[in-house]
Amino acid sequence: MGEAAAIASSERPATRSSIAGQLRALGVEADMTVMVHSSLSRLGFVLGGAQTIVQTLLDVVGPVGTPRMSTHSGALCDPAITPSRGMGAVAECFRCVPGVQRSNHPTVSAAAIGPKTPALLNNHDLEDRLGNTSPQGKLYDLDGHILLLGVDHVSNTSLHVAEARSGLMSVVADAAPILVDGLRQWLELNHVDDDDSDFAAIGNERQGPIGAGVGRLMRNREIVDFGVEWVQVNRT
Repeated sequence: MGEAAAIASSERPATRSSIAGQLRALGVEADMTVMVHSSLSRLGFVLGGAQTIVQTLLDVVGPVGTPRMSTHSGALCDPAITPSRGMGAVAECFRCVPGVQRSNHPTVSAAAIGPKTPALLNNHDLEDRLGNTSPQGKLYDLDGHILLLGVDHVSNTSLHVAEARSGLMSVVADAAPILVDGLRQWLELNHVDDDDSDFAAIGNERQGPIGAGVGRLMRNREIVDFGVEWVQVNRT
């Protein structure tokens, strides 16, 4: 959606103040550890664009909270400068915020800032891309939340944890470049053959307006546990 279409879709511009109020009304709190997936274009006309969404999120969760976003890439040559791909403008803006750290996975890295960052990002197992020991799995261990801004569960990467726990997914061979002790190496990897094609059918969340779009907030443990049962029933 271009800027003209975004303006046309909105009764009034969304601002840092209005979005902050909507996030708090949705249930986002100052001490949350929260994974965010978003589509800026589906939020209508936001003054300041992706920067406003990122700054507002940091305002609302505050220094004691830990926001986290997916920064997937085709090949993570350098965590500091390799851009994300397919994650949207908000995630890419968040990646560049001073103090944000990024996990060292060549394709499905995650970024975070706040006191829970080491617990989320350290030791991102290269073969457990999105499973129990990934940043998504660690969010489950921390009893964190998931915030979807303008997107549905097709974008909810925590449901890949449900896939891994279901015991139904096959394992595939893969390979990617990664920095090991400062040297770029080509590594062969095995990982769960994750599939998000039916994730939109899975849902259990609180909903509310964010700009001209819809925000969804849920506890990670509740949606993952629900997702395990759903996958076991619907993919057999």
